[in-house]
Amino acid sequence: MNIKYLGLSTAVSIALLASCKQQGKQNAALPPTPVAVTEAKTADAVYYDPYQGTVVALNSVELRSQVSGFITGIFFKEGEVVPKGKALYEIDRRKYIAAFEQAKANLSAANANLVKAKKDEDRYTFLLKQDAVARQTYDQAVASLETSKGQVDVAKAGVLSAQTDLSYSIITAPFTGRIGISQVRLGSQVTPGTTLLNTISTEHPIAVDIVVNEQDLQRFYAYQKSSTDSTFRLKLSDGTIYDKPGKIVAIDRGVNNTTGSIKVRVQFANEKDVLKDGMSAVLNVLNNESGDRVQIPYKAISEQMGEYFVFTAADTIAHQIKVMIGPRIRDNIVILHGLKSGDKVITDGFQRLKDGGKITLGPPQQQGAPGQAGAKQQGK
Repeated sequence: MNIKYLGLSTAVSIALLASCKQQGKQNAALPPTPVAVTEAKTADAVYYDPYQGTVVALNSVELRSQVSGFITGIFFKEGEVVPKGKALYEIDRRKYIAAFEQAKANLSAANANLVKAKKDEDRYTFLLKQDAVARQTYDQAVASLETSKGQVDVAKAGVLSAQTDLSYSIITAPFTGRIGISQVRLGSQVTPGTTLLNTISTEHPIAVDIVVNEQDLQRFYAYQKSSTDSTFRLKLSDGTIYDKPGKIVAIDRGVNNTTGSIKVRVQFANEKDVLKDGMSAVLNVLNNESGDRVQIPYKAISEQMGEYFVFTAADTIAHQIKVMIGPRIRDNIVILHGLKSGDKVITDGFQRLKDGGKITLGPPQQQGAPGQAGAKQQGK
């Protein structure tokens, strides 16, 4: 009986001893984590905010006829630059010439009637003074004179109308610009105000339209008053940077109450005709935060649920710091808040760290992963 209890007591004691040894191993201090450290430095940070833009002509007009008829003449080469006033299209002019000549003839007849009515009025005025004509006859002569004057005015208006229609039969360039591909050919019939003949637009200077949020509106008003050659940089669809500076020429009259955005127009020189109406491009706008900013290597940043953190080294202890980041500049990233120049930032090895963890300087990439040494020992 005593031997049985003695064996049980011995087994319990061995189990307790093994448990204490295991707990002691777990409570033993973990070795310091080897890390690589660098200093946060203040450096010049120039960066831009991208806006999707569309190239637009500052002046663009669709050419449409104001009179009807058939196209009898086309006087330009498609795609060329045409000067202001150059004749572009001719619409059959014969009936408009005839209408103009008839209007002039009507005016001549009206003027002749006016001369006759004036002479009659003068004659009856003299006779009335001599009491040699009835008052009614005189009044009729005066009324006839006024009617003749009105007829002359109507005839003059007819001449002006016919002359205008005749002028509309020749369509000219309203300004100097590049004309597109003709939408009609010789013999085509055109309808006033409906048939599109062509489009002409200016090329130099040219503009880029972007849409910005209303929160940025004051920033662009400031740029409209004062900007430099580096404020706007235009990136073309092939990835090249346009070599001309831009300036704001217009900000739309109001904010779109549905989208909360507003259109801004930036003008560029275009002597070499690089920019074409309708092209897409990215307008990079200088960020107001540009300047001397704290920068650290991008690889030192870790993200947790949309927030950004770095580990800093204070002697042999690592501290996790929340930071506000700015744009990435090559291998570095701008720190807007959370760090100051000279802070020691852990760039390698922080993946195994917790806030307050012990660290030592060393090459983390040469350290085995946890459990690797034990695996090697078991393999021996």
